[in-house]
Amino acid sequence: MQMNRRFFLHNGALAIAGTAAIPSFLVRSIMAEPATSRRRLVVVFQRGAADGLNIVVPYHEKNYYSMRPSIAIPQSQVVDLDGFFGLHPSLASFKPLYDQGHLAIVHAAGSPDTTRSHFDAQDYMESGTPGVKSTQDGWLNRALQAEDLRHRCAGTCEQHTAFRALALGPDVPRTLAGKVPAIALNNVNGFTVAGRGATPSPAASAFEAMYADSGDRILHPAGDETFDAVKMLRAANPAQYSPASNANYPTSEFGNSMKQIAQLLKADLGVEVAFTDVNGWDTHQNQGSVNGQLANRLTDFSASIAAFWRDMGDDAGDITLVTMSEFGRTARENGTGGTDHGHANAMFILGGNVKGGKVYGRWPGLDNDQLNEGRDLVLTTDYRQVLGEVVSQSLGASKLDVVFPGANLSPTRFLRLI
Repeated sequence: MQMNRRFFLHNGALAIAGTAAIPSFLVRSIMAEPATSRRRLVVVFQRGAADGLNIVVPYHEKNYYSMRPSIAIPQSQVVDLDGFFGLHPSLASFKPLYDQGHLAIVHAAGSPDTTRSHFDAQDYMESGTPGVKSTQDGWLNRALQAEDLRHRCAGTCEQHTAFRALALGPDVPRTLAGKVPAIALNNVNGFTVAGRGATPSPAASAFEAMYADSGDRILHPAGDETFDAVKMLRAANPAQYSPASNANYPTSEFGNSMKQIAQLLKADLGVEVAFTDVNGWDTHQNQGSVNGQLANRLTDFSASIAAFWRDMGDDAGDITLVTMSEFGRTARENGTGGTDHGHANAMFILGGNVKGGKVYGRWPGLDNDQLNEGRDLVLTTDYRQVLGEVVSQSLGASKLDVVFPGANLSPTRFLRLI
């Protein structure tokens, strides 16, 4: 395998696919004691536009049932939350988290941009600048930049490991692209690094040779530190990881991603933010009601997140998890038993400091004259307002104009979720 610096660096971030290693210039303080008291943020992106109306069901809206004759969730099957809203029955594992005050919901939330294109909407959601295509970095990377600015202004010196910002997947996502180095782990069990008793993979050997032969003064001196960083991960013994006894992860791609995030957080590697996504939400046909395509996706989604929460145990108190999707789906079902691209949606916020047990946001109604363009749930909460509160409270990223330029966010307009 031919390798060079370009292979490892991409958009200011680093992608680690299976067996690649971490450049040493990203390892700022490998042996530093991790800040275990620091809060951590986990972001889950539901790609494909999840149907918020069948996920968090406004089951006392009469028009909900008239607009969805074959896919609406019957009142008798809804998992009641507050007498007006309820969860899809496949989200039953969320109900204890809601009742315990750990899980909050924001309905009628999303991007103010009106595009119905998956590509554009996801790009805007991840860049944090709806309608602006020229933005180069992602909102979560800028949140870390804003955190650094806060410490710099306070005259404190923060040291971070190479695992500060990570994504579970083959590539660094748009959300994490930017000045702060980020890594993507395709699978924590895929690492093979040089060391005592270990046979390096061809990729690791080639990378080690590249360091040995390099005349680059940035790359060359710290080749050993590069592999020390990877050994930090290997020390967690990924192949032998055992979740908590009450954490039953689904054997799905998303379940595995959430299990690996838990493992990396519990390994005290200095993780501050973690990102993963889950596909399969584009339900144009045969969406189903209590059973079917959406129900199956929701079972995996909720069971994976609930298992993650149980797996984190006492550490869950320092974690905030937030979910988002590029847009919602039409209020009316279409002619093929599905729903088309819509507008506003529902977000979940889970955490030890979250003021849960409540559905936040102003509900716009589902009467015909209350719909956006006569077809969608109207947006009443800009998703950046939710994320702005989350990053300011979990990361201390108080300079919200850096995180979400042009959004004019103000703590006075926060929903007080945290």
